[in-house]
Amino acid sequence: MTTPEEQETVDGTVKSVVFRNDDNGFTILHVTLVHDGRFRLAEREVTVLGTCAAAWEGEELHATGQWVNDPVRGRQFKAKSISCIPPKSTEGVRRYLASGLIYGIGPVLANRIVDKFGADTMDVLEHHSGRLREIPKLGPKKIEKIREAWREARGTRELMIFTQTYGISVAQTTKIYRKYGPDSIAVIKADPYRLSRDIWGIGFTTADRIARAVGMPHDSPLRARASIVHTLQTEADEAGHCWTSEPDLLLHAQELVGISVEKIAEALAAEVEAGRVVREGDRIYLKNLFFSENRVAAKLRQLLDAPQSFGEIDPERAIKWWEQKTGFTLAPAQLNAVRLALRSKVCIVTGGPGVGKTTIIRALVDIYGARRTGGKPVIKVLLSAPTGRAAKRMTESTGAPAVTVHRLLKYNPQTNEFTYNEDNPVPGDVFVFDETSMVDINLMKDLLAALPAHATLILVGDTDQLPSVGPGNVLHDLIASGAIPAARLTEIFRQDSSGLIVRNAHHVNAGEPFETSTAGESDFYFIQQEDPQKALAYALDFMVTRIPRKFRMEPLQDVQVLTPMRKNLLGAENLNAVVQERLNGTGPSLQRGGTAFRAGDRVMQLRNNYDKDVYNGDIGFVKAVDAENRSLVVLFDGRPVEYGRGDLDELVLAYATTIHKSQGSEYPAVILLLHRQHYMMLERNLLYTAITRGKKLVLVIGSAWAVKKAIETNTVRERRTTLAERLKGSGPIDTVH
Repeated sequence: MTTPEEQETVDGTVKSVVFRNDDNGFTILHVTLVHDGRFRLAEREVTVLGTCAAAWEGEELHATGQWVNDPVRGRQFKAKSISCIPPKSTEGVRRYLASGLIYGIGPVLANRIVDKFGADTMDVLEHHSGRLREIPKLGPKKIEKIREAWREARGTRELMIFTQTYGISVAQTTKIYRKYGPDSIAVIKADPYRLSRDIWGIGFTTADRIARAVGMPHDSPLRARASIVHTLQTEADEAGHCWTSEPDLLLHAQELVGISVEKIAEALAAEVEAGRVVREGDRIYLKNLFFSENRVAAKLRQLLDAPQSFGEIDPERAIKWWEQKTGFTLAPAQLNAVRLALRSKVCIVTGGPGVGKTTIIRALVDIYGARRTGGKPVIKVLLSAPTGRAAKRMTESTGAPAVTVHRLLKYNPQTNEFTYNEDNPVPGDVFVFDETSMVDINLMKDLLAALPAHATLILVGDTDQLPSVGPGNVLHDLIASGAIPAARLTEIFRQDSSGLIVRNAHHVNAGEPFETSTAGESDFYFIQQEDPQKALAYALDFMVTRIPRKFRMEPLQDVQVLTPMRKNLLGAENLNAVVQERLNGTGPSLQRGGTAFRAGDRVMQLRNNYDKDVYNGDIGFVKAVDAENRSLVVLFDGRPVEYGRGDLDELVLAYATTIHKSQGSEYPAVILLLHRQHYMMLERNLLYTAITRGKKLVLVIGSAWAVKKAIETNTVRERRTTLAERLKGSGPIDTVH
């Protein structure tokens, strides 16, 4: 074997890309070798593996490294460095174009183009693309798409070579190019920290590494200012805080970058001056969070003060009419909640599972809808929820159509704004929003901004569930302010078969142990298993075999595995890999990082993508996989959505998911894994939220210690917000535009 000092070189043409990890650039290539650094050979195919920025079929490859003998795969070239350049030979160009690099050019069209232009093909595409009109049956629209795809592919490839060094994935590089265009490299070099602000998935650490590599001084004002924004954003993302005290902010930013506190303080002043952050006394806010808190408080006061458009409704008469119509008698707490809603411009209805919140919504929808003129409703009632699943459940339980908040507000990709806003309110009179505990301060700002001043607003939710994933603690703050009339329901009305799901949710919320069934059928089971490997095996067996057989459920559609964490043996990532292997482990796949996507996979969207009309937490099923073009088609509620190479990082497998990500969803059956290895996450509201996701069946698998720890740990992690103060009137309501 050669020594490290005796690196060898190989040259050849990329015949095929066997494997590519878009996250770290590790690539396995089949290469038609024409030179191995010592003498020319008769052309033969070899395997080259290593990290490279970009490699496509047909490209000319140069690699340095060493030959190794793999016990399974035989002789391979393990490359220390790999560089590829566009091909010069006609056959290389043919492979290059047919590889899927240029969106819109497949193998058939590639052959037609190369047959026409031969070795001049690359020059034609680069400098004389108008000549593509010489290809029969190639119309102007198709030619323009090929032009755009060629420019993007060329620019993205150059950018990949630049970004690969810094661990930026192909998907992220594609997003960078879409954001900054042909000047991407220049934009990044001028201010690398823009990446952490503009590109989802790229954090401060990566941007900082690039900044240092391109020669930005350690104590650069840009670096100091970026540390301020990053620290505030981290507090918002990880802890849900809307503000940070100035001393804490300066300390944490200084620890992050190692710049003197004096210079960090100067950077803070500069960010305040620039308007990116806001100082209010000792509190420092990101501008959007300060704006959102103030606008929510201001709009709620406006709604409370404005008159209704349809006049008053007599609650007693309306309730009597509804009870006679439906044959249902409301309990005293439900009566009070309906009365409160009918008398108030804004009100809150809160309580746990089975306490009658849905009944109240149904009664209000019927009562408001009963006022008619000429057979048409006088009062327009709109129902909405934060997620698609929550909206669908709302429709099923009330019989009235419900939509997600994003679809209610109608996002416009062309303007990058919601169609309905402060200047163009949603046409409607009564707005009922469910699962309000999930709504963060930014979404609540957009939601309220779009309501007309005359609107009646009814917010429904469970304050004991986990707070929103995003910053703020809206439902809690609204109740704590005392400014919004609120009805809290505690009596359990719903009894599903033995009713253990509902009862155990309330037991957990009260700090009490589970009830478990000792005989007969039940909707709640606990299997104690201290060994994590055996717990995993149990979960797999119950999901794939035992639950479908006993309860007549379909694993992919009906059974959801929940876990507190993403990492470790019983974390969502490993659970997804194991379940996928069992349920959908064969067939064509598209590899991204360590995940193989296959037709039939259950997947989840990780962020709001307004262009695709798909939102954080939406669940879909992969309909088709195009490995050649590295794209997927995913069905969300039957609607096909295409994901290209630049979008794949927005999807994860969803056979299993974290409890946080399950908020707003309800599943026929839930398998909850709770173990000692989750100890950092074991809290009462986490367990309570998990149990309340199950509709017909909840199966808890894990250690008794973990269950006991979760029930006993009722540490409420306070979020730093000022919404309640502003609503009480002790805090100023101001806006930043």
